[in-house]
Amino acid sequence: MKDLRTFIIIGIIAAVLIVLALSLERFQVERAAEDKTGRLSVAVYDLVSTIKGDAATSRAFTWYTGDQGADGWLEVEKGEAADFTGDGVIRVQAAHTTIKTDQGTRGVHKAEITGLEPGTLYTYRVGSGEEGEWSLSYEFHTAELDSGQVTFINVTDSQGIVDGDFAIWGNTLEQAFKTFPAAKFTLHNGDLTEEPTDSGAWNSFFGYVQNRVASVPLMPVTGNHEEINGDAELFTSHFNLPDNGAKGSIEGTSYSFDYGPVHVTVLNTESNLKKQADWLKQDLAGTDKPWTIIAMHRPAYGGNMYSKVGDWTEIFDKYNVDLVLQGHNHEYSRSYPLRAGKIVSEGERQTGATGGTVYVVTNASGVKFNEKKEDQFYHKVHFQNNQPMFAGIMVSGDTLTYQAYDTNGKKLDEFVLTH
Repeated sequence: MKDLRTFIIIGIIAAVLIVLALSLERFQVERAAEDKTGRLSVAVYDLVSTIKGDAATSRAFTWYTGDQGADGWLEVEKGEAADFTGDGVIRVQAAHTTIKTDQGTRGVHKAEITGLEPGTLYTYRVGSGEEGEWSLSYEFHTAELDSGQVTFINVTDSQGIVDGDFAIWGNTLEQAFKTFPAAKFTLHNGDLTEEPTDSGAWNSFFGYVQNRVASVPLMPVTGNHEEINGDAELFTSHFNLPDNGAKGSIEGTSYSFDYGPVHVTVLNTESNLKKQADWLKQDLAGTDKPWTIIAMHRPAYGGNMYSKVGDWTEIFDKYNVDLVLQGHNHEYSRSYPLRAGKIVSEGERQTGATGGTVYVVTNASGVKFNEKKEDQFYHKVHFQNNQPMFAGIMVSGDTLTYQAYDTNGKKLDEFVLTH
């Protein structure tokens, strides 16, 4: 009993230290975005990296500045501890736009660097190009060429309102990276904040995870708290995403990308569903990757079913999608392998027939949890633990391993898919 109490006390102390460290990081980012009068300046904030092109040879970035007229530059140098003074520095001018927010008009800067070497460490910084107006330096790795393996993190519904909510989100992502240190990107299944027009919420969302998302790409899904009444401008302004999505969709709300052996298709459940179905067929037919994963917000098979995406599930079946990652329900659910709306039996899978598609909702990564909905025929695992959760997906050769954890480090679900 004494040992148990000691273990609990140590756990509480560790959790408090992590939150304090994240709060310090958040404070440093917040102060970096202010000048001596307390107003937002040309300093960089809301910096995030993404995958826009070939993950082995490119990387994309987005950042905000308080000065709507400030220039935007990206500087990249091969290796670590770069000083950005030698001949090896690559400079890329960012595309510069402005956006009206509840805190005034801000500068939005988006840059992509291409022609990099696969499997290589780079150091970068972004800023106006003027002395004293640069971000901190961050590192990133390009993907290895023709790699047959990749690990990535899946989270959903951070959906905070006040700053303290995002401290919880920050702790969730930090625990995810400690559990899966080899993760090459994070896939967030939507509802990043409660109110997309709340600039303070966006600043807190990025502020508590700044070091992580500046170095490891964060790939977002559009949720019902990102696109409202056909408007997703505050969401899309924060990310530099592939422009290969469905016609008629808001750019950046449907797209696809590859990383190693995995093809990820990101769908927008909030609008343009029929045209996305046409694009989805072309996208899935065009990939030669051995593993196909869908990311979307409202679940086809989660705590409940979103009937409007029934056409999509038929396409998932046709193109043998392996895994569908979902959000929205704020509870944990994992389906049996499904095909044509029915469970694929063990016997069917053993005969070599199509193994079916598994649908998962990884609870929520923030503070909001819903009551557990009624169990459905398709539920293999279904629970509400009222704790933030995350998952790691590890693909290696013909095996995909999925593991879901709470932020206390307890593994709550695991399954393996094989080809």
